[in-house]
Amino acid sequence: MTRTPFIAGNWKMNLDHLQAIALVQKLAWTLADARHDFAAVEVAVFPPFTDLRSVQTLVQADKLPIRYGAQDVSVHASGAYTGEVAGAFLARLDCAYVIVGHSERRQYHAETDEIVGAKARAAKENGIVPVICVGETLEQREAGEATAIPTAQLRTALASLAPGDDFVIAYEPVWAIGTGLAATADDAQAMSAALRATIADALGEETAENTRILYGGSVKTENAAGYLKMPDVDGALVGGASLDVDSFAGIVRFQKHVTF
Repeated sequence: MTRTPFIAGNWKMNLDHLQAIALVQKLAWTLADARHDFAAVEVAVFPPFTDLRSVQTLVQADKLPIRYGAQDVSVHASGAYTGEVAGAFLARLDCAYVIVGHSERRQYHAETDEIVGAKARAAKENGIVPVICVGETLEQREAGEATAIPTAQLRTALASLAPGDDFVIAYEPVWAIGTGLAATADDAQAMSAALRATIADALGEETAENTRILYGGSVKTENAAGYLKMPDVDGALVGGASLDVDSFAGIVRFQKHVTF
């Protein structure tokens, strides 16, 4: 099974809609100038909610090969839920993906594994591919739970899905997000293999082989190729570096730097 590498840029709470237009345009031009093959390495950006309509309009008008998604989705379809954004709204904006269970949502908004699973189900019901984030804190890692925590988080989320469903997993060691620290390529491979085994156990070998697993945590142009040459690491969820076009484009073009 050949899984198409996937480089995803999570902008978090950065850039207004005008800045979003400028960044996506520049990213598209930069990758076009480099003759990037979007069929060989998929590229997606995850802007704030207020930017999505502008990004949609740009991508569709200019027929850009860059895909996009949202950073969160509500578990509710509609109703009196002030500030929530329903999956149906994202679907009307043609979002291909939505991030669920990011460590910042878990930490600052008290999202449980069950909520993350419900959000994954809400995405699926609206034809959107969930990017399910899992990962351990430094305290959990030092306590010997480096594998147990992410696999348990994933197992709960998978209860909302079925064999054959399309979803993406992002392993983001919490201790490596925005800290400058990063897991080694071997660490990322070992965790990705454990997560793939968890998918196989829950939803079958075929679904596990089809599912892309990303590494996220201080990914940079300089270290991306090291992660992505690993057999079970299928891409990267990029944070801060995705706000710099040259850095992000360098990560997208990781194949130019892979050595075996």
